Amino acid sequence: MIGEGQMDVLRKPKFGYFYPGYFDKMAKKKEKGIVEINRIRVVLAEKNISQKDLAEMVNKAPGTITRICSNKNQPTLKLLREIALALDVNIKELLYDTKF
Repeated sequence: MIGEGQMDVLRKPKFGYFYPGYFDKMAKKKEKGIVEINRIRVVLAEKNISQKDLAEMVNKAPGTITRICSNKNQPTLKLLREIALALDVNIKELLYDTKF
């Protein structure tokens, strides 16, 4: 049985614990379908550059680059240009094509 003080710990997923309803929330996000807009993670893998290295190259926090690479957040156009320059690629290579 979980004591009252222990229940607070279970509600903090950032420490590795799952709160009640966590999996339901994740299932709803999956149903919405995360649209992949940028392909920065792919380009980094092709060039054998880590996310941490990219963060240093564009002077951003590693967490910011992680969220961008996972498509949870999208970079501004200014940052997208900085990333393209840092990786020495055409800015178009950092985005998925919208027409197939």
